[in-house]
Amino acid sequence: MSNFNRSQLVKELEREENVWDVIVIGGGATGLGVAVDAASRGFKTVLLEQSDFAKGTSSRSTKLVHGGVRYLAQGDVSLVYEALHERGLLIKNAPHLVSEQPFIIPNYSWWNKMFYGLGLKVYDWMAGRYRLQKTSLLDKETVARLLPNVRKKGLKGGVEYFDGQFDDARLAVNIAQTCVEQGGVVLNYMKVDGLVKNHQGEVAGVLALDVETGRKYKLHAKAVVNATGVFVNNVLQMDAPSQQPLVRPSQGVHVVVNRSFLDGENALMLPKTPDGRVLFAVPWHGHVLLGTTDTPLENPSLEPTALEAEIDFILQTAGQYLERKPTRKDVLSVFAGLRPLAAPLKNASSTKEISRSHKLLVAKSGLITITGGKWTTYRKMAEDTIDKAIAVAGLPRRSCVTANLQIHGAINKKNNIFGSLSIYGADAEEINLLIADNPELGVKLHKEYPYMYAEVVWAVRHEMARTVEDVLARRLRVLFLNAKAAIEMAPQVAALMAAELGTDEEWQQKQVDVFTALANNYLLEPLKKMAPAAVSQD
Repeated sequence: MSNFNRSQLVKELEREENVWDVIVIGGGATGLGVAVDAASRGFKTVLLEQSDFAKGTSSRSTKLVHGGVRYLAQGDVSLVYEALHERGLLIKNAPHLVSEQPFIIPNYSWWNKMFYGLGLKVYDWMAGRYRLQKTSLLDKETVARLLPNVRKKGLKGGVEYFDGQFDDARLAVNIAQTCVEQGGVVLNYMKVDGLVKNHQGEVAGVLALDVETGRKYKLHAKAVVNATGVFVNNVLQMDAPSQQPLVRPSQGVHVVVNRSFLDGENALMLPKTPDGRVLFAVPWHGHVLLGTTDTPLENPSLEPTALEAEIDFILQTAGQYLERKPTRKDVLSVFAGLRPLAAPLKNASSTKEISRSHKLLVAKSGLITITGGKWTTYRKMAEDTIDKAIAVAGLPRRSCVTANLQIHGAINKKNNIFGSLSIYGADAEEINLLIADNPELGVKLHKEYPYMYAEVVWAVRHEMARTVEDVLARRLRVLFLNAKAAIEMAPQVAALMAAELGTDEEWQQKQVDVFTALANNYLLEPLKKMAPAAVSQD
C-alpha cells in the first residue's frame, strides 16, 4: 500500500525524460476507469484531478449499479444490455463494495403489477449469465411485510426485482489504488490549466499546477484524454475556444433520512413520479437515501446546491407512498450531483429524454474527450476510450484486460468477518492491525457511528486523503449520511490528520472552519462550528 502515496507519486512528474503514453484529465469514475485500462495494458499513464477523487458527480449518485429500468421503458435496449453486463462484472470484480439489492415496486392497480412484472422479467433475461435473483410478483400482504411503512390504502400487491448497490466514492478510491498497482500514477489536487501543443497544432501534453505547493509542471504525452465529466467543455475550450458545448449538465438531488422510514433490507422503487422520473428509497449505510430529481443547469459547480423545490418534491413524492411521511425536520443530509449528459444534436424536451449512452469525440488536435454514460458502465467507457487512443496516437495495439481485473480490496463478502470495516475488503485486516498496535485508534469518532480513529489514519496513509472533507465526505461518507454528525467529528478528524501530515494547530482550525461551512450546505438548518463532544470511548 505504500506506493499509493501522493509525495512519492508527485516525484514521477519531476522526471525530465518522462513522455507519458496517456495523460488522463479528471479523477471521477470515467477518468479513473480510463487510467486503470491504460495502465493495465502496459501504457505509461498519469491521471490528474483538480480536487479529490470523485469530488463531483462520482460521489453523489443514487448508489446503484444497474441496467436502468427507466431506459428499458424508453426503449434504449442497447444501453440496458451493456449496463447489465457491466453490473455483473462489477459484482465479480469488486464484491466488497458491490452487492445485490432487492427492490420492490408497490402497485396500486392490477394493470401496473402485470406491466412491471413482465417488463422486469425481460430485464432479468437481458442480463444473461450475469442474471441476479429472479423477479417475482408479490401479494399485498407480502409487500406490507417487506415494506412496513408503505402506504396500505389501495395496495394491490407489488413486484420484487434485484439490482446492484455500491459505495460510489469508495469504489473510486479503490480504482485509483488499482491503477497505481498496475503501474500508473494518479494524483489529486493537481489541476490542469492548459494544453501543450506541437508545431502542427496537435495536443502533446498538459500544463499542470500542484494545488498544494503551487509548483507548475509541463507534461508531455502521446495521447491526452479529457474525462472531466460536467467540466469537459472547459477543457475543450482550452483546445479550441470556439468549441460548442458537448455536455448538458443535469442536477440530481438526494435527501437522507433515518433508516426507520424504510425498515428492513428492501429498497422502494417508484417507476413514475409526477415529473416522469423514477424515485428510489434505498437503504444505504444504515440510513435511507431518497431521490432523485432532474433539473437542467447551465453552469456546473464542484459543490452544487439543492434547490428548495427539489427537496420539497422528493419529500412530497415519497410521502405519497409512505404511511409515516418524511418531513424537513427528518432530513439528516441533502446533497446534489451533476450528471454529465451528452448534449443532443437537437433540443430535447427535458434532460430525462437524453440518452445515458457515452460519447467519444476526437478533436482536430487529437484531444480525446469521453463524456455521458453512467457509473455502471465506467469500465466499458474506458475500454472504448483507450481503443480510440491507440488508433489516434499510434500506441501499440494491446487488448483490454479489465473485464477480469480485480479491484483493489476485492474479497468475497460471504467469507467476511470484518463487521463495520467490511467496506475496506482485504484492507480491513490491516486496519485491525493498526488498532492492535495502538488500541487508542479503536476509539469511535462519534457515539452514533462505527467509524474509528484508525480509519482516519488509514485514509491519510493509504488512501491519499488530504483534507477533513476528503475523510468525512468520501472516505467515511458521514457528510452524506448525517451532516450534523460530520461537523461534530471534524475537530477530532483534523487533529488525527495533523499528526499524520505534520501540520499545525492553525491548519487544524482552518480545516474545521472550511469543513463546517461546507457541511452547512448539506443541512436544511445550518449549524455553528461544534466541538467534538459526541466522541465515544466505547
